[in-house]
Amino acid sequence: MDKGIRRRIGFVSTRLAGTDGVSLETRKWSDILTGLGYECFYFAGESEWPKERSYVVPEAHFEHPEIKALNAELFDDYVRSPETSQWVERFKGHLKVHVYSFVHTFDLELLIVENALAIPMNIPLGLALTELIAETNIPTIAHHHDFAWERTRFKVTAASDYQLGAFPPILHSVRHVVINSYAARQLALRTGATSRLVPNVMDFESPPPEPDAYATGLRSALGIQSDEYLLLQPTRIVPRKRIEHAIELARRLDMGCVLLISHASGDEGSAYETYLHDYANLMGVRVLFASDVVNHERGQTPDGRRVYSLADVYLKADLVTYPSRVEGFGNAFLEAIYYRRPVVISTYEIFLIDIRPKGFKVIGFTDFLTEEAVGQARAVLRDSGLATEMAEHNYELGRRYYSYQTLEKRLVALMSECLGD
Repeated sequence: MDKGIRRRIGFVSTRLAGTDGVSLETRKWSDILTGLGYECFYFAGESEWPKERSYVVPEAHFEHPEIKALNAELFDDYVRSPETSQWVERFKGHLKVHVYSFVHTFDLELLIVENALAIPMNIPLGLALTELIAETNIPTIAHHHDFAWERTRFKVTAASDYQLGAFPPILHSVRHVVINSYAARQLALRTGATSRLVPNVMDFESPPPEPDAYATGLRSALGIQSDEYLLLQPTRIVPRKRIEHAIELARRLDMGCVLLISHASGDEGSAYETYLHDYANLMGVRVLFASDVVNHERGQTPDGRRVYSLADVYLKADLVTYPSRVEGFGNAFLEAIYYRRPVVISTYEIFLIDIRPKGFKVIGFTDFLTEEAVGQARAVLRDSGLATEMAEHNYELGRRYYSYQTLEKRLVALMSECLGD
């Protein structure tokens, strides 16, 4: 790219805020592209980016009350009413006006759509984006983190025509990017579209700092005793994360463990969280549902309590639990490796296909928590040398395969393909 020209890129998603995987990966892409000389702007229903670079439309968020109500109409039956179709059209038109305005306001040359053309969390937004791309031929990178066919909740649908047309759209100016090889194969099989594989990354070239006084105060602020072990479940509270296995692990270790869950339930309701409360009480395990005091960055709650960064929590955790049934890639796995923490992991499909062959050392299990896995976790907690050996081995592999340097090379190639830079 000509250093005298700063090309302007627009990121689009339902939400660009908080500690969800899409928001975190967007931040990494944006940081690298900014370092390469591009100017980045942000369209979403919620944005933590600077106001002068953000275009916020509440109806773009999947948690907007009317979008949630619309989703209930679209994904609880096989047939939709004419009124629901009109409802979709009305919101599509509203959002399309704003997406056009976003492109024109910031004079954008390329869009990077973060998951909003992959999973139908907001049908009108996906349709609006698809029509804009078809009408303008604007170069677009569709960054797909997970697809509708990977989620049970989207199997019963009165929106199949919308899904086939816009999730994802097959258009000349759209370059598809996926985060694992299985998604690439499924996308090709289902749509005929080719894609680039760009895995999630961490900044392994810049190791995390040692815990400062702020981070060191986390355990006492949360009431964790000096002789208790802190297990970290760094995910949203949704059923496919199988957090009940982490609670079971804390109980079977029988070592005085506290389990901290860093994220909220998000878009899939509160029934599973209620179940986890009940299950933790049944198992006699102390679980901290800590989404109110954990975020991407440090801060303060409205009532004056400290908010800790996700990095703070990783640095003070003794063990990371990651018993997911299915993952698009596994951000929490990479984070655990980056912060040099041992991890108990359910060996989900993408881990088996794309990650484990590289040689990572983890405490693994498949369908249920085995005594062998519990014993390995107990050994790691008791032997800091063993934990350190595992962590250093994994960190070096992370630096080799999942670094910012790796992402930068792939983004340079993508920008060249889309813009000729």
